[in-house]
Amino acid sequence: MSIWGIIIGGTAGFAFGGPIGGLLGAMAGHAVESKLVPSGPVPQATKRVAFTVAVIALSAKMAKADGVVSRDEIKAFRARVHIPSAEVRQVGRFWDLARQTPDGFEEYAKQVARLFEPRTPVLEQLLDLLFHIAQSDGDITTPELSYLYKVAEIFGFNQTDFDRLLALHQSNGPNPYEILGVRDDVSDRALHKHWKHLARTHHPDTLTADGMPEEFIVAANDRLAKINAAYDAIMRHRSL
Repeated sequence: MSIWGIIIGGTAGFAFGGPIGGLLGAMAGHAVESKLVPSGPVPQATKRVAFTVAVIALSAKMAKADGVVSRDEIKAFRARVHIPSAEVRQVGRFWDLARQTPDGFEEYAKQVARLFEPRTPVLEQLLDLLFHIAQSDGDITTPELSYLYKVAEIFGFNQTDFDRLLALHQSNGPNPYEILGVRDDVSDRALHKHWKHLARTHHPDTLTADGMPEEFIVAANDRLAKINAAYDAIMRHRSL
């Protein structure tokens, strides 16, 4: 069963408390009141459901952070996330429910952050999706920027991390060094080592093993392609 079948069908609703459980319950027509907090290792299926719900909830709430929910933002979400045509309408309903819930976006961010280690590539992938949606209808607005910074902070990312992600999504585009998060005077050896680390930790296979659903592979492949292209561009320039 796809991740959408799980969350839309309500089969995962009672595995969670908090805002994620509440949103799953609302979708399935149930009330979820328990405040369950994971203890011990978290099952991968739980991480995948939480990741998906957090992406929807945080995307939906960010889309109105500047007071406007545009079609471009919704299209941007669908362009980076695989949603079978038969389930598009239900996912849209889920989006609308998330936008209207009384829980603040911080609570969704905090709940999913507790399931992963701080600053993990999976959380960076989620944050990267939010950046993508924010800039889909033009430059990222000041309210959206504040929203993204707060989510990044909850996920454990520092100012340097945030600036690197912001550079990736600015209209004038980042330079290759910004994409890789290194200084332009980095040695070839250190650069190669850093690139290998990024390529390994941001590979779709690694991300899915760490809890990212397969439905988000398109976004992960896009990010990995940018990492590889940036490294290639730097090495070509240095060989001139």
